[in-house]
Amino acid sequence: MSTTPKRRPAILGGHPSFPEGLSFLRPTIPPLERVMARLAPSYDQGILTKGSLMSSLEEQVAARLGVDHAVAVSSCTSGLMLVLQALQLGGPVVLPSFTFSASAHAVAWNGVTPSFAECDPRTFQLDPDDAARRLSGAGALLATHIFGAPCPTERLAKIADHAGIPLLFDAAHAFGATRDGRPVGGFGVAEVFSLSPTKVLVAGEGGIVTTQDEALADAVRIGRDYGNPGDYDSRFPGLNARMSEFHAAMALESLADLDEHLSDRRRLADRYCAGLSEVPGVGVQEVDHGDESTYKDFTIIIDEERYGLPCPALVAALRADGIDTRRYFFPPVHRHQAYARDEPATLPVTSDVARRVVSLPFYRSLDNDAVDRVLGAIANLHTHADELRSRAWA
Repeated sequence: MSTTPKRRPAILGGHPSFPEGLSFLRPTIPPLERVMARLAPSYDQGILTKGSLMSSLEEQVAARLGVDHAVAVSSCTSGLMLVLQALQLGGPVVLPSFTFSASAHAVAWNGVTPSFAECDPRTFQLDPDDAARRLSGAGALLATHIFGAPCPTERLAKIADHAGIPLLFDAAHAFGATRDGRPVGGFGVAEVFSLSPTKVLVAGEGGIVTTQDEALADAVRIGRDYGNPGDYDSRFPGLNARMSEFHAAMALESLADLDEHLSDRRRLADRYCAGLSEVPGVGVQEVDHGDESTYKDFTIIIDEERYGLPCPALVAALRADGIDTRRYFFPPVHRHQAYARDEPATLPVTSDVARRVVSLPFYRSLDNDAVDRVLGAIANLHTHADELRSRAWA
């Protein structure tokens, strides 16, 4: 495949690569008839939530990931909130700023202060060395498997153990990822997955908490039902974080297709990587050797000097070509208005990475021709960078 530019970019008056537009995301969902057939017995019995389908999902997830407990919840965010509550933290939670805001929100909802740490500029993952310097007085360490690539679990476990605090993972992006052959899901005291429409495993809405800790699993099970263990005598302030049978049915059907789905995503990622290797100044997220990413998102990082354009100019030019993108994660969470009242963190690496990244269209139904046209557009803009810089768009 060649990414040699052959046309004038649309932002300079050329014909768009995608006149009809190319969407950033199309959820991969199982056929509705399969979901409804699986749901029908529960529906006919009038069981709409916390039923046999939810239990089956929990059992299948635990078996696949090799963990003792999987607890289905209404979302990854509610799962994180309940795990953090169960840990009864006595200090701030150290976590990356280069992550989705829900990681920090779950901390804040527990009345605990998020303490933001740097990311690695190559992998985009939480930087263990920087995190270690921030652990004095901390109550927990929370890491995210960014874009579905496993973070350095062993190094993070070592520094958390040294500090005597629990380590947990926001695994929202990472169902199906492996770390040196081991499934993500069994690291730390708990991992929490998302099953929302943008994820690889889809329930419509939903989440799953996985852990080897029976007491922690029990606390999450009680917590998802208002803190009520069944006798209406709430043990602690819980949430309505139950998973409905419809969402469990969709998740089970999505799980049945997961291996094929992951294979398709990794094939698309390989094609993107091969094409982008020919374009100066465009890098991709590095995944550690022996690891497998889910590629929940395919995110590139721009070296403005070598590529010739800053990231905002690239995004604008791709939009003119009909290509929808996202700037995940810009701004980084420590710069969100929600955390402006807190003492501002100084995170130069995270701020630099965030301003230079852009996520490209990526989903299972994306065909090779579309990938090649996206690659061609990116290469084409590099070739015309001098002219673009002289225009107001750059």
